Amino acid sequence: MVTAIDDGTELARRLVAGDERALADIYGCWSSLVYSLAMRSLKDISDAEDATQRVFVKAWQSRERYDASRASLSAWLVGITRNVIADAHEARSRERSITEQLTAITSTGETAAPDAELADRLVVADEMARLDPIPRQVVELAFFDDLTHTQIADRMDMPVGTVKSHIRRSLARLRDRMEVSHGAQQS
Repeated sequence: MVTAIDDGTELARRLVAGDERALADIYGCWSSLVYSLAMRSLKDISDAEDATQRVFVKAWQSRERYDASRASLSAWLVGITRNVIADAHEARSRERSITEQLTAITSTGETAAPDAELADRLVVADEMARLDPIPRQVVELAFFDDLTHTQIADRMDMPVGTVKSHIRRSLARLRDRMEVSHGAQQS
């Protein structure tokens, strides 16, 4: 086990050498710290769990770049954690923006939709039809039935992270189509 005195120096050496057991030991030592930082910032259990997993995957994938002369192992992991948390906040912001756009496009009002809004609705409907059945169902449950990620995961018997991935990829496709559609209208 790692002591506070060596701060994981031997574990770091083993990790850099590609010892998978070292990764498990590092996870055992610092996963609670990483999870606490993620939970404090993201304020969502599922997101904090996903962030914690991503931190240790990134640590493994970038282990050759670890330099013990520049930072202790724990400081290096905290740095990776900060980057993963920042990425999660950015993804949330993008998803929120796309969600707002999708909601604005798909909401029905009592007045007839202008031509541009009708075109947007047609693009959304066409893109929804192009989605594979499972991603389409996930998006419909999220935006038309207004279910949370956890409710969708329970209903479809899949991990919350998978639900989020389906939504993120589907919204990215929709955003790309909307950008192309709006670019064509402005030309």
